[in-house]
Amino acid sequence: MLVLMRPDASAQDIGRVAEKIRSFGYEPHVLPGSQRTAIGVTGNAGPIEEFHFISLPGVSDAVRVSKPYKLVSREAKPDDTVIDCGEVVPGVRAAVGGGQFAVMAGPCAVESRAQLFAVADLVRASGATFLRGGAFKPRTSPYAFQGLKEEGLELLAEARERTGLKIITEAKDTETLDVVARYSDVVQIGARNMQNFSLLEACGRLRQPVMLKRGLSATIQEWLLSAEYILARGNYQVMLCERGIRTFETMTRNTLDLGAVTILRGVTHLPVIVDPSHGIGIWQGVAPLARASAALGCDGLMIEVHPNPAEALSDGPQSLRPDRFARLMDEVRAIRGLMDSGVPADRPA
Repeated sequence: MLVLMRPDASAQDIGRVAEKIRSFGYEPHVLPGSQRTAIGVTGNAGPIEEFHFISLPGVSDAVRVSKPYKLVSREAKPDDTVIDCGEVVPGVRAAVGGGQFAVMAGPCAVESRAQLFAVADLVRASGATFLRGGAFKPRTSPYAFQGLKEEGLELLAEARERTGLKIITEAKDTETLDVVARYSDVVQIGARNMQNFSLLEACGRLRQPVMLKRGLSATIQEWLLSAEYILARGNYQVMLCERGIRTFETMTRNTLDLGAVTILRGVTHLPVIVDPSHGIGIWQGVAPLARASAALGCDGLMIEVHPNPAEALSDGPQSLRPDRFARLMDEVRAIRGLMDSGVPADRPA
């Protein structure tokens, strides 16, 4: 259920509704918006009668949510969620959603200080606001490079001090979550962990931004319900990342589902990031898919960049060289500028 507050509802009115919800043994979730505040209700096994709330001061209406995912839906919050991780340099913020376009770039894995700092300097110069880099690497093969672990996190923190870039890196389980959260600005939950419900619940208790990648074979609804696990535990700073799904096709690493971006923009207020690097797995296809994603109206991109992809310890074939990344950034800026201007693509301004 959603309890919709009137635009002039006071903080006392909102608190009164929240306390009423708690009196039933349920959990209130206050979701502010530009026009009105909604209060979501979770923990109820069945429907709640509207009359319990509609007579309370400041309440406009009480409605039942039709979808299985409650808090992530636009029924609960019509306005886009904006996740602001702070200033990178004066006048430039690392923000995602609500028209704020973010680019997250860096190596698949942190390999050394020299490698990471070189990439960080170059992607910052090209306009990225987040530095991505894996310290804990869940790999298909137990013999593949597993990451530098906490040493890698320390290097990422040094790179943040050096460049101002905010850090996004993956926590592979509940055991590594706390140390990853301590060093990072955004915790990434990888595709293989999309339905690791213990990890999702722990992320819900973090109160720190989380990026949830789509599972290898997950439907959009399953993905949204995984995000719901995090919001239901009280962490509303969640972004989604489309990174391709497993299909029958073998000529690409995955099949990037750009249709999902359009669907998600309609059904959820959460920001949507696209990862074309994993989406195709071939560096030649990364830029075209990134351009298409920007044109679709996603809230940001995650791009793998390496100074020497041929020597990368992880995902070299899908990594861009820094010069190619810089060119892509120019192209994405042009596409975003065209969209913001409202000028049709088939005629000049």
